[in-house]
Amino acid sequence: MRRLSKAVPVALSLASLCLLGVFAASCGSSGSAKVRLIDAISDGNTGLDVDVNGTKVFTNITFASPVQPTPPAYMGVPSGAVTLEAVDTGTTTAVIANTNASFSGSAQYTEVMTGFTNGSGTSAPTFWTVSDNNTAPTAGNVEFRIINGSTNSLPLSGGLDVYIVQPGQGLGTPQVSGLTLGQGSAYITENFNAAGYTVYVTPHGIQNVFFNITYQTPTGSIRTLVIVDSGNSISSFLELNDLG
Repeated sequence: MRRLSKAVPVALSLASLCLLGVFAASCGSSGSAKVRLIDAISDGNTGLDVDVNGTKVFTNITFASPVQPTPPAYMGVPSGAVTLEAVDTGTTTAVIANTNASFSGSAQYTEVMTGFTNGSGTSAPTFWTVSDNNTAPTAGNVEFRIINGSTNSLPLSGGLDVYIVQPGQGLGTPQVSGLTLGQGSAYITENFNAAGYTVYVTPHGIQNVFFNITYQTPTGSIRTLVIVDSGNSISSFLELNDLG
């Protein structure tokens, strides 16, 4: 069974804060949303702070250590209208200016920062919101979900295809087809395989492999794999241990 995951570009703004702990898990009630943040801006030279309505909540997040908090943890945030702004660490210099989005109460989200530091238009730094669903897979299965955080994929016609196969098997038909920048795929269910699964990334409609990585995950697990760049290359996954 596949579960859809929605992604939209956002310039974010938080309407309200939890007293002294805006993104602290302990500050949220059952109606709060849960958020984690990924820095996929591969050419960033400095760390980024993320301010919420002018209040710093994430500090010195970098491409080298790109996820806060460490998965599977999330930060509790107020639901409803929200705002984020990314600034160079220790300054007020905006890398991603304030923009607006909304979070549903009790829902989980992955916020992905993409773009190039000096990019413009579609390659400018921005936030993307991807909805998460970490309900455990059915017995004997594992799940994968793919997020495209590769700004280098922008010039490709149709985005990226992703193949998830047992080691040594041919590519066959992609489980994820035409994934564009900032999009999250459906959750892909596979039978547990002790040898794991090899995940391949190619241009849409062309079996010309950019890279592949094999993952061995326990039964009942969920993994989010974020496609990221290195220099001018679409080069790797950032693996998020969502469950198991």
